Amino acid sequence: MMLKIVAIFESMALYFGCTGKYMYKTKKNQQFKYPKAHVGDQIDQYFSTEVADPYRWLEDDCSQQTGNWVKEQNQFTKSVLGQLSGREVIKSQLKKHQDFERLEVPFIKGKYIWFFKNSGLQNQSVLYRQSLDQTEEAEVFLDPNLFNSNGTASLAGYQFSVTGKYLAYQVSENGSDWNRIYVVEVASGERINSTGIESKFSDLAWVGDKGFYYSRYDRGCNDSFSVKNDQHKLYYHLLGGREDTLVFGNTDEQESRYVSAEVSEDGRYLFAYSCKTTSGNRLFIKDLSQPDHGWVAAVTDEGSSVWYLVSDQGWIYFYTNLDAVNGKVVRCRADKSQPEYWETVIAETDHAMDCNISGKYFFAHYVVDVCSRVKQYDFSGNYIQDIALPGLGSVEGFAAEKNQKKTFFGFSNYTTAKEIYCLDLDTQEIELFKSSSSPFKGTDYLSEQVFYPSKDGTCIPMTIVRHKKTQLTKKNPTILYGYGGFQASLLPEFDPNIAAWLELGGIYAVANLRGGSEYGKAWHDAGCRLNKQNVFDDFIAAAEFLIDKQYTNSDFLAINGASNGGLLVAAVMLQRPELFKVVVPEVGVLDMLRYHTFTAGAGWSYDYGTAEDSQEMFEYLKAYSPVHNVISDVNYPATLILTSDHDDRVVPAHSFKFSAALQAHSNGTNPQLIRIETDAGHGAGTPTSKRLEAKADVYGFILQQMDFSLL
Repeated sequence: MMLKIVAIFESMALYFGCTGKYMYKTKKNQQFKYPKAHVGDQIDQYFSTEVADPYRWLEDDCSQQTGNWVKEQNQFTKSVLGQLSGREVIKSQLKKHQDFERLEVPFIKGKYIWFFKNSGLQNQSVLYRQSLDQTEEAEVFLDPNLFNSNGTASLAGYQFSVTGKYLAYQVSENGSDWNRIYVVEVASGERINSTGIESKFSDLAWVGDKGFYYSRYDRGCNDSFSVKNDQHKLYYHLLGGREDTLVFGNTDEQESRYVSAEVSEDGRYLFAYSCKTTSGNRLFIKDLSQPDHGWVAAVTDEGSSVWYLVSDQGWIYFYTNLDAVNGKVVRCRADKSQPEYWETVIAETDHAMDCNISGKYFFAHYVVDVCSRVKQYDFSGNYIQDIALPGLGSVEGFAAEKNQKKTFFGFSNYTTAKEIYCLDLDTQEIELFKSSSSPFKGTDYLSEQVFYPSKDGTCIPMTIVRHKKTQLTKKNPTILYGYGGFQASLLPEFDPNIAAWLELGGIYAVANLRGGSEYGKAWHDAGCRLNKQNVFDDFIAAAEFLIDKQYTNSDFLAINGASNGGLLVAAVMLQRPELFKVVVPEVGVLDMLRYHTFTAGAGWSYDYGTAEDSQEMFEYLKAYSPVHNVISDVNYPATLILTSDHDDRVVPAHSFKFSAALQAHSNGTNPQLIRIETDAGHGAGTPTSKRLEAKADVYGFILQQMDFSLL
């Protein structure tokens, strides 16, 4: 039996098909007395302009003053959210949709099929292994839930040695980007290093079973999470060795904010990727069979991306978007690795592409109007087939070693929970490996893609998901989500939290803004630096479309985004405060004049530019920086800012300063709250229990501000 949402608008009642019964019960015209924040006298000068930074002191995450402010804010927010009627029913809905067995895409290594599985409400997913013939039950190999007692330690990365004899894995504490690397012997399950190796933003690249390459920054004695990380270095760890060897990052030519490595399957070539921003990279190659040979600079310009795919019969294959903004596959000989010697194997098309290898095949993943298409090619670039997918949605996987005969992939969309498939590389037959047991009845819902014009006329795609019985009455509670940056494509994939919102009667919309890579590098660049306003205009136009087409109206529209998406929703709420009822910025980049001075923030300069670049760039950033654009006498939408005390990627000072500014200028009745998660970071590895609590607060807050409250 479907439950109902009821909203009271004067004497009017409105019903939605959903799973809860709601009625307005909150206090109107409530005035909030926020905890006081000291107003400092910090003034910075940028070119000829003085800029006040009254909450600079909140950047010191180690100070008692900041600690007291955090404690007072959490107490205040808890007192307000504690009044949310029906929060426990919302949480129950979230748990219901989370509580089913979920598998990540399996892979084969050695004698086993390996996969991560979560039984439903486990804080962290568990690594299992099963015999190749699957005649025996899968067994637990590594359980991150046992890393500590409260689920706040998580698995941040892993890599098997070439033969599968060892597994190196990275552990993050409290969501930090700083990890420790441990090594276990697969046969015995015994850890062979007790203290762990410190790393940050690191891949793991094995040379046979002897050792592996990893990356880290020099670590000072300062305990602050905000300390700037600048010079990333590549090290080699020999199993049983006394001291790790610095192999890249010790010369001016090798100066990098980010560096990572891969090793060819035969262990002969080491590839180092070096870059100063999150877009593009340089490529260096070292012949490990010639110990006296140095690095060869293959690509020295960071204006494009290039990474290693596979080596075969004397050829080295790379993916790149150099002279191909949508991506292509090229090959070269090791002694002629510069771009002028590259041969195209898979040519660029009209659609953005990336590529994986499985067996002796390339699997080219194309994004066609925000949905996945996969084509199979051999190593000579000959087309084999289009992979038959279950429908429109997104796929992941198609990653297997060159000698393997099977590969796995997962498929999902907003109304279809992930199902796992196995492709036999000899017969080309596809079989269902693992179906979904999600309780969500996706067939009761519509997922429709629309295209709408942005301010400058650019056509922007958006996916809108709702129950089939939901009528377009302008009064549907709606969440609009966006990101728009860092080449991140928002493809349709299943999320139990979205499923819960839909079953609560809401509409969920995702706008595919410029700044992502849904349409390749040109789409990304159209939302970067002096083009950043395009992203905000795209999102505002999405909101206007939803209102114009009667999906909702401004009294029932909430916007949400995280990280760069947190910047997005904060910026547009300041530019168009009347357009939204509720705003939820999560772990957002909100101080655009100083973001590059914290941790690895300077690496984001490709997308944002910095206030030090030029007066033009400074003025552009200042014009939209959320921290610097809060003003008095504006009744901003109800705002719930989310951040975490151990976020050392987008440091919590961004959210602290924005919250302090909103509260100081607040003269309306819309609450301006900040929820500061403890023992958590930027999001990855956050335990399920904390995620459920946070999402219950978010959904409860949104519905309350829209005058809905559970009875």
